[in-house]
Amino acid sequence: MKTKTIALVTVFAALHFILSLLPDIPCVGAPKVGIDLGASFASIFGAVLGPYAGGLAALIGTLIAYAWGGGGPYGLPFILCPAMNAITVGLMFRKKFAAAAAVMAALIMSFWFTPIVQPVSEHWVVGLAATFDKIIALALIAPTAWMMKRSGALSRERSKVKASALTFTQLLVAAFVGNEADNALGNAVFALPIVFNGVFGFTLEATRGLFLISPFVYPAIRLIQALLAAVVGLPLMKALEAGGWL
Repeated sequence: MKTKTIALVTVFAALHFILSLLPDIPCVGAPKVGIDLGASFASIFGAVLGPYAGGLAALIGTLIAYAWGGGGPYGLPFILCPAMNAITVGLMFRKKFAAAAAVMAALIMSFWFTPIVQPVSEHWVVGLAATFDKIIALALIAPTAWMMKRSGALSRERSKVKASALTFTQLLVAAFVGNEADNALGNAVFALPIVFNGVFGFTLEATRGLFLISPFVYPAIRLIQALLAAVVGLPLMKALEAGGWL
């Protein structure tokens, strides 16, 4: 890794930890699970550093925040979720849109194979309630690539997205996709019996009910997270590019 990349990984990991001190948004029906507003900025890590270094920065920041908060069993299963956000956005910002779509599709499909949705003929409504917003995010990847190409953010001479030609809408949509990837991984992990029953003590039927409660609340939260990331991320990326850090 280049010196600049190492420096940015360190700075972003520290930033993630600081932002993790913000109050969590409690999940409906599961007060022991919180949505970390600070994790929404993992989209910026991926956009600036790419999928690998960005994912590493998000993971390090998450681990520090987890250790600072005293650990505990409830946050441990979701330790990789912010990194998944950074990886997905990082792939998009390295012009690997097909790979980002493949990651999102795999996360969506993995949930449908969990006991929560099986048999599908009886519990497809649960699967749809939990993944419809992720399917929308998946469908947004191709239009985002088209918008970036049309605005000049995707240049044939560059392997990365050109920040100076990036629009607020493009970064907003990309951040929404990344935060939905975070949520998709979290859902797939929570749907495992070892997690929903072994860690949280929920029965199978109770867990299905959790996925049916207020299914439109969480997409709205992900949109707010994406908005925060875009408001902060766009001027930051343009400043970094102007300073030769991208």
